[in-house]
Amino acid sequence: MNNLTKVMAAPHIHSGRYTAGIMRDVLISLLPATVAGVIIFGMRALLVIAVCLVCSIGFEAVFNLITKKSQTVSDLSAAVTGLLLALNLPANIPVWQCVVGSLFAIVVVKCLFGGIGNNLVNPAITARVFMLVAFGSLTTAAFPVDAVAGATPLAAEQMPSLMTLFLGNYGGSIGETCTAALFLGGIYLLARRVITWHIPTVFIGTVFVFSYITEGFDLVSALGFTMAGGLFIGAIFMATDYVTSPFTAWGKVIFGIGAGFLTCMIRYFGIYPEGVSFAILFMNILNPYINRLTRHKIFASGGTSL
Repeated sequence: MNNLTKVMAAPHIHSGRYTAGIMRDVLISLLPATVAGVIIFGMRALLVIAVCLVCSIGFEAVFNLITKKSQTVSDLSAAVTGLLLALNLPANIPVWQCVVGSLFAIVVVKCLFGGIGNNLVNPAITARVFMLVAFGSLTTAAFPVDAVAGATPLAAEQMPSLMTLFLGNYGGSIGETCTAALFLGGIYLLARRVITWHIPTVFIGTVFVFSYITEGFDLVSALGFTMAGGLFIGAIFMATDYVTSPFTAWGKVIFGIGAGFLTCMIRYFGIYPEGVSFAILFMNILNPYINRLTRHKIFASGGTSL
């Protein structure tokens, strides 16, 4: 009888939602950015997406087969990781690097730590950082099929127009350039209650405020720095990962402020023009401490029957 009623923190009600359903919503929300990336960067972008998707799903299936674990590819988490990784890569990246990145994301970051729910950091963002450090090819951005190659917005002397940044017709990774498509995907996730507003709004807002101050209170420049680079795809789709982000509202706010501040520090003072990936990875590492700091207090002794 003592084991039937125990004291524990909320929530106590199951939402009825399952991993596969949530991951399906994430895949649907990424469709606008995926379509926009293929339109902007051409069929080479579609090849990168296909390779990352097939390899991510395949590596998880093979790992489960070798280790004699139940197959988990049906929960669609491997597909989400593969698609997110592809959208964070330039279309001109060598195909073999896509294979290595997918292997690192699925096997090293996810499966070796026990699979979904046990990974300490976001697999897609960690694989992107690994590829940037190991290969350095991510610094050579792809450009639209009808554009002349040049520096990416954050590395260029002159920022493109706000409309260009909003529509995504500039150099960068496949899924990071079209702010309109990413915003549409974010609205879908909010409407489906897959994510909450806290991390994306605070993350993006922190970068905007910091840029506004740093750029001499120039609103256009601040908006440009906010829309350029991988801020929107990182803030909406990767910083909100259930496993590697805080579960309390105040924890999410702290996470967003920290990620935004670190992004700006790397952008303005680091050796890389973009700092979103590093910022999210660092905040993933701090996530357990943020949860401990902001977790709800239980007004009773743990494990005692009522």
